[in-house]
Amino acid sequence: MMSAYDELPRTPANFVALSPLRYLDRAAYIYPHQHAIIHGQRRISWQQTYQRCRQFASKLQKLGIGKNDTVSVLLPNVPAMIEAHFAVPMAGAVLNTLNTRLDAKTLAFMLEHAETKVLLVDPEFVSLATEALALVTQNIYVIDVADAEYEHPSIPMGQIEYEEWLVDGDVNFEWHLPQDEWDAISLSYTSGTTGNPKGVVYHHRGAYINAASNIIACGMTPRATYLWTLPLFHCNGWCFAWTMAANGGTNVCLRKVDAELIFKLIAEHKVDYFCGAPIVLSMLINTPEQKKTAFDHRVEVMVAGAAPPAAIIEGMRHIGINVTHVYGLTETYGPSALCASQAGWSDLSIQEQAKLHSRQGVPYPLQDGMKVLDPETMQEVPHDGETMGEIMFRGNIVMKGYLKNPQATKEAFAGGWFHTGDLAVCQPDGYAKITDRSKDVIISGGENISSLEVEEVLYQHPAVLTAAVVAKPDPRWQEVPCAFIELKEGKTATPEELIEFCKQHLARFKVPKDVMITEIPKTSTGKLQKFILRDWAKERANSEVI
Repeated sequence: MMSAYDELPRTPANFVALSPLRYLDRAAYIYPHQHAIIHGQRRISWQQTYQRCRQFASKLQKLGIGKNDTVSVLLPNVPAMIEAHFAVPMAGAVLNTLNTRLDAKTLAFMLEHAETKVLLVDPEFVSLATEALALVTQNIYVIDVADAEYEHPSIPMGQIEYEEWLVDGDVNFEWHLPQDEWDAISLSYTSGTTGNPKGVVYHHRGAYINAASNIIACGMTPRATYLWTLPLFHCNGWCFAWTMAANGGTNVCLRKVDAELIFKLIAEHKVDYFCGAPIVLSMLINTPEQKKTAFDHRVEVMVAGAAPPAAIIEGMRHIGINVTHVYGLTETYGPSALCASQAGWSDLSIQEQAKLHSRQGVPYPLQDGMKVLDPETMQEVPHDGETMGEIMFRGNIVMKGYLKNPQATKEAFAGGWFHTGDLAVCQPDGYAKITDRSKDVIISGGENISSLEVEEVLYQHPAVLTAAVVAKPDPRWQEVPCAFIELKEGKTATPEELIEFCKQHLARFKVPKDVMITEIPKTSTGKLQKFILRDWAKERANSEVI
């Protein structure tokens, strides 16, 4: 029987599709003359940004771009990259931000798989784009995006340059919110360490909600200044491109991570917030004093990663930057959990605080659920800090699914939760702590060893800049821990010294049996490429057998 409550109508007056496009419209209305984007000497207001995005969208429409067409961009953190986050969905299309560190063959796969119609290219990546396009069968309209901050000669490859292309665009272009907030807004590809990358599809509703969730999670003050240390191609910059419009703040662009320049920009523009992987924070901590620019205002950083070492969190506190640890995946729009600070934590020692803040924590403010579940029974594990399960998410900040891959989508959502593949325990206070990726657990003589636990110990050594531990085949134990180490500038340590250091802090079976001091391969977002290290470890094992 229908209730009187159910008879109340859903109308345009009381129901509107959620879309981050509305954030830009609002920012331009309320803060028309405030700087929306700063890039070198360039300043673009919110009113100008809104006009430029409408011009951009109108030009896409003239090219025949419409709903569900894909527009790809191969750009660093420049104004056009931010504008694309609004202009492409304004035209009803889907934005695909390409990882600029990938090889041409992988990019070609993505362009083909996404059925890209338009591609924007920065001069730094012209050679890469040319090589990728040579492998693609469909016709793609290419637009060059010149940048005064690019210090090398530009060689055009496209049909037209971006600013020239925008000139006759319609500044009053009548864009519309999507009829359905479930419509796709962006496409991001996973790293694809095994097989082809998977295309992760976001919807307008999720982008809108996570953009707002970012503000709540970090307590962002209105009209904040945000520095783009995080690549915008990575999960749409964790949705912060849309967050800054919602906040009415200022985006400070950065073509590439440069520790000395980061300090300079923080001081010059009174930067309030930035994001990054632990490797970015490590760079800042280890910047020589003479290259640091002093600042005296509060700065907040969101750091994501499986488990940023306590030494990094502690080091950031010492240089005046407060760290909030967030956690998520490409499939969860970037951050979907955070280590929410509790009353009384600030009274603890810096070491105790760092230990608490290194956890993945609890659901993001606007994420429906995050639990550590037994993947076989789908039951929540006890909050004992010992029973291992898998972190799973459920809610609006979870992807629509994998493009053209129904089987992978079905597997990812089995049991009504998104399966992350990250193994974790739930501690007595309800906070989750990752113990490892399922593929990173080292099983030595039947004993499970967390590579992250061993890395935490290595990071405590004063000479260690970066540590990565993987399984190395062993004829007796099946697998043993193998550590790859990058040393801090001016510091020295031998493999033998590092092994002896670990013996003082770990059970004997957890101590690395092999240590290699070398440069560790990383992704463009600073994540350590352990799949390469596993291959190196196998090669070392094979050479020992021979």
